[in-house]
Parts: sequence; C-alpha cells; structure tokens
Amino acid sequence: MAWRFLLFSDINRGGSTAMTQESASFPAPVKLLIGAGGIYGAFLYYGSLQEDVFRYTAADGTQFKQAWLLQVLEALANVVIGFAGMQLTGATPNIPKRMFAISGAAQVSAKACTSLALANGLSFPVATLAKSGKMAPVMLGSLLLGGASYSVREYLQVAAIIGGTAIVSMGKKKGGSSNSVMGVAYIVLSLVLDGVTAGFQKRLKAETAKAGVKPKPYDFMFWTNLYMCLTAIVISVALNEVGTGLAFCLANPEILSKIIKFAVCSAVGQSFIFYTIANFDPLVLSTVTTTRKIFSVLLSILMKGHSLSLTGWSGIALACSGILSEMAAKMGGKAKAH
Repeated sequence: MAWRFLLFSDINRGGSTAMTQESASFPAPVKLLIGAGGIYGAFLYYGSLQEDVFRYTAADGTQFKQAWLLQVLEALANVVIGFAGMQLTGATPNIPKRMFAISGAAQVSAKACTSLALANGLSFPVATLAKSGKMAPVMLGSLLLGGASYSVREYLQVAAIIGGTAIVSMGKKKGGSSNSVMGVAYIVLSLVLDGVTAGFQKRLKAETAKAGVKPKPYDFMFWTNLYMCLTAIVISVALNEVGTGLAFCLANPEILSKIIKFAVCSAVGQSFIFYTIANFDPLVLSTVTTTRKIFSVLLSILMKGHSLSLTGWSGIALACSGILSEMAAKMGGKAKAH
C-alpha cells in the first residue's frame, strides 16, 4: 500500500519502539526471514486469490464483478488487525483525521479500479506489471504541477515498465484470453489515482507533522483502512453490489472462501510489512516488495495457464528490467548517502 512509505521517517525516529523491542531477541537473519517470508507468503497468495476471484465462473456462467464489495471486505480485515495492533502498541492521540479520510478514499478507489480491470478481462500479469509503473503518473504530476526534474535513467525505467507491459498485453498466443479495452482503461485510471493518492499522502504527512503528532504503524493501518472501508461501503451500496455480491458468494461457497482468505492475506501481509520496516532499512522492504511483484507475475503465468509467445516473454523481461533498475537505483542512492 502507498501509505506504508509514510511510516519510514516516523519509524526511524522511534515510532515503532515496541515492535523493535519485541523482536530484539532474534538475530538479523532470522528477523529478515520472518519479515520477508511473511510478505512473500501473504502477498503471493493474495495475488493468486485475487486472480482466482475474478476468473471464477459459476455453474450458470456468471462471474463475480462486485469489486467495491471486495474492497469493503479487504479494508474491514485490515481495520480489525489495525485496531488490535493499536491496542497492543498504544494508540496515538489527537491524530488529524481529515487527510486520512481523503487519502483513504483515493487509495481504495485506486485498488477498486485494479480489481475492476481484472473483472473486465485484463490479465493478472499485465495488471501487476502495469501497477509497477505507478511512478509514471507521479512523475507526470510532478513535472506539470511541481516543476520537478528527472534523470534519463528514471525516464528509461518508466518507459521499460510501460513498454514491457504493452508488449506482454499484445504478446498472447493465439487462443489465449485477450485484454479488454475496459480492463486497460481501469488500470490506467488506477495508476492516475495512485498519483493522486501520493499527493494526498504528502499532505497527510505534513498535517501530522504540523500537529506535532507521530502516528505509529497500526495508527496508519487502522485509520486509513477505516476510511477506505467507509468509502467502499458507500459506493458498493450505491451501485447495489452488496446484495448481488453477497448472493453470489452464498450461492458459490468456493468463491466466498477465496474472498475471506484474500482479505486475511492482505491484513497479515501488512503486519509483516510493519515488522520489516521496524527492524530494517526501508530499502530492504522496497527490495522485498519489488521482487515479490516479479514473482507474482511469474507464478501467475506458470500456474494459471497464461499462454505467452516469445514476444510476450520479451515484454516480461523488459518490464522486469525496468522494475529491477528502479530498485538498483534506490540501492545506489542509499549507498551514496552513507
């Protein structure tokens, strides 16, 4: 989630003391194994379940399309875990809530658009690779509104991810499922909303600093997901997804089981993210989450029956090179900082 990166500076100033003290007895390699293993396990399964939910076809030929209801359930699971975490680590008083509400609404909209892209025929590998290019709308917004400048390498990284994704989407073998126009439109909208969310996250950080408040990890998890859940509830009710979605799940217990597991994996994965942030440099988390996306794509291709031509595989290689180059740039920047 985008909001986890707001935690880095706060945690480095001591915002996660309780979490760090609890794991201080473990040697660093064991803590890394716990954190990275938890993130990989939870989110690889999370991605697989998300793909299964939108590829599931009932006996009557209908499919699950209620993306906003799915966001309600996912956010609700994170609210429960976030609340429990706040009780264990202590809630931070006087947190300004307005920007939590705005950023939460933007973030759940981005996630819903990703689900809608899958529901409208976009393949999981293409969606995941495309979402890895979320730096593109952030760069565009900064160039147009903030007067920022970027290096040639950064432009090439984004171009490689976007170009590779486009090649993959066109590199299906004959007989493979095609990516719909609506699916592509939703993933583009999701990327735009990622850029909007990033801007709201910066304002959220500024507001909490102005108020002299340092939210802890589970404060972020609880309040962000609470407003995500409330936003998703309002929209899912307005779109009449609650009744139709629950009816579909009750008629098809198999998909209900997958949705519950999907929501739990999201919440458990976030907890492992907090554990990793608390015990390691942010670059370690960035490396783990970046490589996890690549493995999610490969796992989907190998286990879900996606048929790619040689052109498609070249697109995978190009997009992954852009993702890994971005990770390497962060590592290089960190090394220079030291």
